[in-house]
Amino acid sequence: MQIGLFGINFGVITTPESMVQVAKTAEDAGFDSVWTGEHVVLPDPRIPPSPSEPRTSFFDPLAALAFLAAHTSRLRLGTGIIILPQRNPLVLAKELATVDVLSRGRLIFGLGVGYLEPEFRALGAPFEDRGAVTDESIEVLKALWTMEKPAHRGRFFSFSGIDAFPRPAQKPHPPVVIGGRSRHAALRAARVGNGWYGFFTGVEQTKQITGWIRSHIAAGERPLELGELEISVTPPPGPLTEETIHQYEDLGVHRLVPWFDASTVDDLVRFVETTGALTEK
Repeated sequence: MQIGLFGINFGVITTPESMVQVAKTAEDAGFDSVWTGEHVVLPDPRIPPSPSEPRTSFFDPLAALAFLAAHTSRLRLGTGIIILPQRNPLVLAKELATVDVLSRGRLIFGLGVGYLEPEFRALGAPFEDRGAVTDESIEVLKALWTMEKPAHRGRFFSFSGIDAFPRPAQKPHPPVVIGGRSRHAALRAARVGNGWYGFFTGVEQTKQITGWIRSHIAAGERPLELGELEISVTPPPGPLTEETIHQYEDLGVHRLVPWFDASTVDDLVRFVETTGALTEK
């Protein structure tokens, strides 16, 4: 079981120094990765299902990971997740490739469709079509990363006669990890993902969703060239125990990415050190 850390760009991490301290502690403790969250804007006042108060500081995921790339050497750098239909995929392809090159091939690209309608409305992004935009955006990203002469013609994006460098350091591209707990997310992961990421999914919910994914794969929905699908999960808040790790291992989970709602940076550092010691047993 690999262990990552969720929340490297928000919460008590509000300065460059705290971000570097936590990331280096995670690297020294044997964590395989650190993961960002994302909300470009938040409803004010907070309304359900908004996860955070409107004044919560979220560093931009890719700026944060590019910064951490210069201060770490081994950690994988994951987006958990980027809300893909809120982004122009051509611009995002450049940004992701840049982080992958600067980190020497350590990027994990986690994406999701999003769920906060006020956020989409403020950004002028299509909320009702977010699933379709997500699917086409993945096609666009892969075209720009892998085609000798990138071209795409679709419902939302069309281009030809252009190119965009750098290409990602990882070949054919950074791992594309599909986030989400719906049947649609399970199908999307099976069809186009190198991995699936479940946020705050307990053991039983993880069992259900990975069951959907495996059913889709058994039904022939997964191209052979994609290979094995890697499963990453952020468990619900709470202590990470050996028993918890074994329960997720039995479901075929490859990586746990715990989040600790710390009150101080020191509390978060202690959590990382304690969790790292646990994984060595």
